[in-house]
Amino acid sequence: MTTRWTTSPALRWVALLLLCAAYLQGGLNKAMDFDAALAEMNHFGMSPAGPLAVAVIVLELGASALILTGRLRWLGALALAGFTLMATFVALRFWQMPVGQERFMAANSFFEHLGLVGGFLLVAWHDLKERAHV
Repeated sequence: MTTRWTTSPALRWVALLLLCAAYLQGGLNKAMDFDAALAEMNHFGMSPAGPLAVAVIVLELGASALILTGRLRWLGALALAGFTLMATFVALRFWQMPVGQERFMAANSFFEHLGLVGGFLLVAWHDLKERAHV
């Protein structure tokens, strides 16, 4: 059963905004506190930290903008899916942690991030399917 509100463009846009929220927040925080962005890159052994931090800011904000505006939405969604998958394997290596609370939390975050990847893949798939029918 489909109702008018479940198919509204506004609800779709809010859902996409919620999916992109962490990337908008992350990109803005990194842009406003670049020293913290550099520290994050260094913490995860990413080098050269400066150019990589700039690339992450551009990716997080740019791909989110593509998704939210609908312009090349599929590309923005695939970019954030790939970024999230890569970042998850860099930052949340729970299998290398000793058993305990930190490992438990990292494992939960790891699988939550995989859910985000799935969500972005669905957005890309849906957008490409829509474009094929136009």
